[in-house]
Amino acid sequence: MAETVLTNIEDRRTPAAGWQGIAADWSSDQRAFKNVSWGKAMMWIFLLSDTFIFGCFLLSYMTARMSTTVPWPNPSEVFALTIAGQKIPLILIAIMTFVLISSSGTMAMAVNFGYRRDRRKTAVLMLVTAAFGATFVGMQAFEWTKLIMEGVRPWGNPWGAEQFGSCFFMITGFHGTHVTIGVIFLIIIARKVWRGDFETERRGFFTSRKGNYEIVEITGLYWHFVDLVWVFIFAFFYLW
Repeated sequence: MAETVLTNIEDRRTPAAGWQGIAADWSSDQRAFKNVSWGKAMMWIFLLSDTFIFGCFLLSYMTARMSTTVPWPNPSEVFALTIAGQKIPLILIAIMTFVLISSSGTMAMAVNFGYRRDRRKTAVLMLVTAAFGATFVGMQAFEWTKLIMEGVRPWGNPWGAEQFGSCFFMITGFHGTHVTIGVIFLIIIARKVWRGDFETERRGFFTSRKGNYEIVEITGLYWHFVDLVWVFIFAFFYLW
């Protein structure tokens, strides 16, 4: 009898091969992601859906640009800044890109120190990341203000194709909203880390199990995704 029970347990633990194994994995409901927590799995699903949205925006932009019969504005001229009497193309965009890429480094270090349970360094690095993100949003607000003052609107602009304004405000605005949400989320989690909510198991939103800093990594996934999307926006919108 005991041998039969052991055999049944071993059969259950041995994964099926081929298509039967794949079907068994995906039909196992909450254990489909065997070694991944629900929080991390849900973030990956959200990021996948967001990838489709940003992809549609960029594809629409490329379609509009290639199909228009009116010349498309030159980004080097539109996004140039005059400094000391010299017009420098894309200088603000280059600084914005540097700031956002740097924030990925500080976020990665925050995740590293989070799993070491060094809450002080984790909180500080998350706040530094939030400061980088806020700086990026501030520079983007300056860029929007400058272009609006120069006559750029969603329905037209003084440099050429009318679709330029709508594409610019839609794509950069949607991305800027993501960065703003990320900054708010970083500040909330950094505050919880700083006061030791993950050590005392204090009740509240986004508070994980005692000693578990996984929420820091989940926040990092979102932030790295926002940074990666900006690389594509920078390449397609500003360099093309």
